[in-house]
Amino acid sequence: MNAQIQGLQPKESIRILLNEIIDYAGLFPPSMVSMSEAVRNFAAYKSGVYGWMLGRFVIPAARLDEFLESAAEFFSGDGENSWRLSVLAGEDINATIRAINLFNSNNSPGVVCDSLEVKANTISKIENTVSALPDGVKAYFEIALNEKFAELVSTLALNGQRAKLRTGGVKAEDFPASREIIRFVQTCAAANVPFKATAGLHHPIRCFKPLTYAQNSPQGTMHGFLNTLLMTAFARENYRTNLLEELMEEEFEEVFTFHENAVRWRNESVLTLKQIELLRQRGMISFGSCSFDEPIADLRSLGLL
Repeated sequence: MNAQIQGLQPKESIRILLNEIIDYAGLFPPSMVSMSEAVRNFAAYKSGVYGWMLGRFVIPAARLDEFLESAAEFFSGDGENSWRLSVLAGEDINATIRAINLFNSNNSPGVVCDSLEVKANTISKIENTVSALPDGVKAYFEIALNEKFAELVSTLALNGQRAKLRTGGVKAEDFPASREIIRFVQTCAAANVPFKATAGLHHPIRCFKPLTYAQNSPQGTMHGFLNTLLMTAFARENYRTNLLEELMEEEFEEVFTFHENAVRWRNESVLTLKQIELLRQRGMISFGSCSFDEPIADLRSLGLL
């Protein structure tokens, strides 16, 4: 991926792979900006040249009123260019859903909560949440990779729901091993359960970097979002686990080549545009990041934007 002249239109394979891929989570570590700054950032990203890569604004349910105080001036009454929010549920799931219903009733179509993120480690938590979900709201359930994992994924499949994968944090031990991520992806693929990822995916290619923006930040190996996306696509094509692990741990950008109508890894493994479309529709839907600028800057340095 040699650097290209800035301003060129990205190839169609990049457009499909990265369309609405980043859910902006600036309120969360390590950025943790104020609500007003996060809102201004989102508005700027949305109207910017890379706005096609922007997904939802991620926000805790408890801060919806605060959000309105900072963001009301940015919404149009007719819903043109509306904002979409992904709401992190509080401890009381019924209170969260009441808050979403009230928010949408008072503020749509200019802004709408259409995604809910919930921690769930029991079948009953999943089923109770599903039974209360408002129309038009998709739920992502963060489930642990423990002995109940496969059973919980099956429950999501039976209820037509989605999963959530935590891929990092602010400490080295927050980052799961590649094989754990692959197990998550393979299980979801086998059950036809789409998922989103969150935390740690700031860079396109696997790398060793500071884990926060503090001056004396700890450093660690961070998973790449291109590695994760392409691994998910090849997992859906039933690639062997050892090859998927090699892909997740690939640190040389030169082995990834993006063409107008395909993506190649090591010139041997190929994804067509149709396979990339299915990846984004039925596999990895998005990833949450506290930075939008950092992934964009890295993609530009690789010559992909």
